[in-house]
Amino acid sequence: MSRTGTSIAGSGPAIAVRGLGKQYGGRPILDGVDLEIGRGETYALLGPNGAGKSTTIEILEGFRTSGGGSVEVLGEDPAKADRAWRARVGIVPQTTAEFGPYTPRELLEHHRRFSPDPRGADEVLELVGLTEQARIRAPKLSGGQQRRLDVALGIIGGPELVFLDEPTTGFDPEARRQFWSMLEGLTATGTTILLTTHYLDEAERLADRVGVLNGGRIVAEAPPAELGGAEQRTPIVRWREDGRVLERRTERPGELIARLVAAADGEPDGLEVIRPSLEDVYLGLIGAYRADGTDTSGTDSDDVDTDGTGTTRQEAGA
Repeated sequence: MSRTGTSIAGSGPAIAVRGLGKQYGGRPILDGVDLEIGRGETYALLGPNGAGKSTTIEILEGFRTSGGGSVEVLGEDPAKADRAWRARVGIVPQTTAEFGPYTPRELLEHHRRFSPDPRGADEVLELVGLTEQARIRAPKLSGGQQRRLDVALGIIGGPELVFLDEPTTGFDPEARRQFWSMLEGLTATGTTILLTTHYLDEAERLADRVGVLNGGRIVAEAPPAELGGAEQRTPIVRWREDGRVLERRTERPGELIARLVAAADGEPDGLEVIRPSLEDVYLGLIGAYRADGTDTSGTDSDDVDTDGTGTTRQEAGA
């Protein structure tokens, strides 16, 4: 975020997408994506492989052109944006960068020279938890510490918006929790974050809202606790009766259980109450969409040069 707080004061949403489309070889990968993310919001984009997540993110970052619809990121079309716009955006790719034989402090001091309003190196080192490792050569850092350095380099320029692509892939549970705490410190500064992840607990912990991208469209969008609507979140009471497994959704599972116990003169066999998690709802949404016959196995690769430019996201230094 700019030291002057412009990321919060700026007018309009951080990201506004309407009817976004993209085809590869005549095959639609994105088919009318609508997406709006407010300034200062953390948004998690979920979806199975091939759903169009990478393509969507790369269009928003300005590394691929859209095939239809309108795209505005921080008030500009990324495909036409200049260097000043790019200085307002931070990108943390899925793969860890090659740092060379430099220390975190050296790398941050080098990168901050390219921004008109950078954060201080000490501030960023503290934010990502690398103060004690500031003078250690990057190759000697642990995998988790190198990932923190990725984030540090993504935010040293003081961006208003940060793209985080699968930030904790390969982390052990403790490293993931530490990383989450670091990201929560970043969101506290008012930075807008667009996060892609396959970890549903990560989205539930970090995101203000989540969107499910499948078949080239956003098929559901809500705060994590509300995704799928009230029906999908309603508790399920399940029990066995006369050799059959029965279940019923109810907002008052205690009352239903009391009636079942009274009717059976005791607790029914196999009685349990299931409270659907975000993962349950997500899998239900994906399964329902696939049940409609929609093919979600289309190309959605980070390494495909689809625009004829000879440049992929990795080669561009994203």
